[in-house]
Amino acid sequence: MGFSAEWLTLREPADMAARDATLLAQAAIVAGPDPVVLDLGCGTGSTLRTLAPHLPDHARWHLVDNDPALLERAATEAPGRATVHTLDLRDLEALPLEGVTLVTASALLDLMPADWIAALAARLAAVGLPFYAALSYDGIMAWDPALPRDADVTRAFNDHQRTDKGLGPALGPDAAVQAAQIFRDAGFDVHDGNSPWRIDADSAPLHRALVEGIAQAASETGLAVATDWGRNRAAMAGDSRCLIGHHDLLALPPGTA
Repeated sequence: MGFSAEWLTLREPADMAARDATLLAQAAIVAGPDPVVLDLGCGTGSTLRTLAPHLPDHARWHLVDNDPALLERAATEAPGRATVHTLDLRDLEALPLEGVTLVTASALLDLMPADWIAALAARLAAVGLPFYAALSYDGIMAWDPALPRDADVTRAFNDHQRTDKGLGPALGPDAAVQAAQIFRDAGFDVHDGNSPWRIDADSAPLHRALVEGIAQAASETGLAVATDWGRNRAAMAGDSRCLIGHHDLLALPPGTA
């Protein structure tokens, strides 16, 4: 499981624009006056760049990823205040939680199986830490103008998202709803919000890369028309729009103000 720095850079403006502003602000508040943020699957540091303007300048970061090159790049966003951890997220007991005031993740929960999210919720509940998870894909795609096979490709892509990404069958588009329930069952007060990508002609490079990835994934499920669909959609990127549904979550342990 991993993503290229190029793709992460391409998607970051859409991610930043999409995040639920209320949950983002609340996450910054619950991080406290002396924030120490642990970011899971940090990539190039998108969550750091998004959240940092809402935190005090002295906020510290623990950045977790399995890609040392991405970690090195992310750490440059908070020089002297970021500690990097090359970790396999299978090992939740290895997470450096001491002193942490907020745990974050972006575009991660939809790649994970339910039992991993349940284990994370139990781990965070045991130490009373809040969790802010943004941009979980929720299975919704809408295209303007529409094409006849849009719904078929969406179904195939969603099926692909539920396949094993390295830790067991992923929740994929079911992650938003199931993760919220898992954290509630673990005793958290859960707040959620929509964070859809809205991509127009001004974001044609992202649009093209997105449809190429969707088409590739859909074709891997056996949908033969997916390749032609992707080719047609990519050619239309400069004159079309799309909405890709995502969901944000803020889970607060009991007693959080």
